[in-house]
Amino acid sequence: MNKARLAGVFYLLVFVTGGLALVERGGVGSAAGLIAGLLYIAVTLLFYDLFKPVSRGLSLLAAAVSLAGIAVGPVLKVNPLPIFGIYCLLVGYLAYRSTFLPRTLGVLMAIAGLGWLTFLSPPLANSLSPYNFAPGLVGEGALTVWLLVFGVDVPRRKGRANAA
Repeated sequence: MNKARLAGVFYLLVFVTGGLALVERGGVGSAAGLIAGLLYIAVTLLFYDLFKPVSRGLSLLAAAVSLAGIAVGPVLKVNPLPIFGIYCLLVGYLAYRSTFLPRTLGVLMAIAGLGWLTFLSPPLANSLSPYNFAPGLVGEGALTVWLLVFGVDVPRRKGRANAA
C-alpha cells in the first residue's frame, strides 16, 4: 500500500473515531478522542511527506499547525477546530498546487478550512451549527475517499519530487 492510500486509511479511521468521540460521553468517548488524535498525527506526518515535493516549507508549516492543534486542544481544553481550519487551508493550497491530485480537492479542503474557522467565534459557530460542519465533512471526506480509491498520480508526484 502506498503512502497516499495509507493516509486515506488513517484519515477514514480519524473520521470514525472522531465521530464516536463526539457522540459518546465518558470513557468510551475519551478513548475514541485519544485514538483519533493519535491517528491524526499519522495523517499529518503522511501528508507532510506527500506534499513535501510541492513546497517543503509550507508542508512543514501545515504539519506544525496540525501537531499544535492536536497538542493544544486537550491540554488547554480549547476548541482546536480553528487550528485545523488553518491546517485545511494549507493542505488545500498544497493539493491545489500539487498536479498529482485534482485541483477540486484543494478547493474543497480550503472551503473545509473556512468552515472550521467559524469556530473562532463561538456565537457565530453556534448560530451556524450544524451547517458549519458540512464543509469539513465534504472537503476532508472527499480527500479521504480520493486517497483511498485513487491515491495520487505517482509519476507526477515523482516528477515534482525530483524537481524539488
